Order: sequence, then structure tokens, then C-alpha cells
Amino acid sequence: MKIWLHFHKVPLRVLRISKRRNIVQLKRNMVKIKIALAQEKVETRAMLSTYKRYSKRDASAEEMRIANQQFIDILKGLGVGVVAILPFAPITIPLMIKIGRWVGVEILPSSFVDGKKPPR
Repeated sequence: MKIWLHFHKVPLRVLRISKRRNIVQLKRNMVKIKIALAQEKVETRAMLSTYKRYSKRDASAEEMRIANQQFIDILKGLGVGVVAILPFAPITIPLMIKIGRWVGVEILPSSFVDGKKPPR
């Protein structure tokens, strides 16, 4: 009888453990997204202040280059956002990212890329 109880409880235990693992992984991924979005927010504010200084002729060429790179990141985010509202987005977005990297084009903003420098 003990053997039967052991075999009966094992699948339930495995399901509980895998559910807990999936929840922890989801929380980690959400924290990574939150950090990336916070970084994008800071960079966007810096970009806007640089453009404001440029309109007053106070920004240097290096600051403008950094601001223009951030503007390109915003456009990349908008492009992915447009695709996100399509019906098969959970399938098409990872596929687009994989094909883009295979071809040599990074379609994600720089704050969402894990330590890799996006191709220019």
C-alpha cells in the first residue's frame, strides 16, 4: 500500500515543483523587462533633453549621436509593438527576432539585448 501511495504522490509533487519553477522563471523575466523599460525611460529622457539643448545650439556632436541612437531604439520598439497586436504575435515576434539575428539585423531596442552590442 505504501508503494501505491508513493507512486500516486510522485506525479503531483512533480507538477507542483514544475509549477513553482515556471512561476519563478516568469517573475525573473518580468523583472528583466521592468529593468529594461526603466533603462529605456532614462535614456529617452536624456534624448529629449539633448534635443532640447540642440535646439538652443548647446549640444555637442557626440551627445547628438547618442540621442539619435536612442531615437532609433524608440523606433525599433514601436516596430515590435505594432507586430505585438497581430493575432499570432507569440509566434511571430520570436521568429522575427531569430531571423533578424540570423540575417544580421537587431530588431529589439538596445536595453533588451543581453550584453550583446547590436549590429550597426
